[in-house]
Parts: sequence; structure tokens; C-alpha cells
Amino acid sequence: MSSIAVKQSTEVEPAALRAWAEGRTVFVELTDGRIIGFPADRFAILKAASEDQLKEVTLRLNGYALRWELLDEDITVPGIVAGHFELS
Repeated sequence: MSSIAVKQSTEVEPAALRAWAEGRTVFVELTDGRIIGFPADRFAILKAASEDQLKEVTLRLNGYALRWELLDEDITVPGIVAGHFELS
């Protein structure tokens, strides 16, 4: 009798531990240790926001989304990690 070992991938997309804005750049610290940043001006709603409004970013959905309540804007963390930026 022989047996076959099957390796299953349980890879999970990284989520955000925290998010913040410096100037016109939004930064996200991920659960895998990376810190990534993107220009707010890549998104139409964020482009029109003030630097103070950009600083009001919060985490939602257990770190899988960024939210700006006053701007009514949501951006997914997996989308950011994959480089899917709205072209404005």
C-alpha cells in the first residue's frame, strides 16, 4: 500500500494592521510585515480630498478595507496589494 501526501495551500491575502496618510500618500501596514503606500490622487474621490480628510482613514472588514467615512469612500486592501488603482 502506498500513500500520497497532498499539500494544500492555505495562503491568505494579507490584511491591514493600520493605515495612515502623510501628505497625499496613503500607507498601509500589512499582516505579513510589508508597508505599502499609494498616491491618493490615483482615486477620484481621494484626489479631491484635503490632506486632513485623507488622515481620517479607518480600517473595516477586519483589515480588508480602508474607509473614509466623511468622503463615503472604500478601497479594498487586496486591490491595493494587487496594484489595482483607479485611474483618475
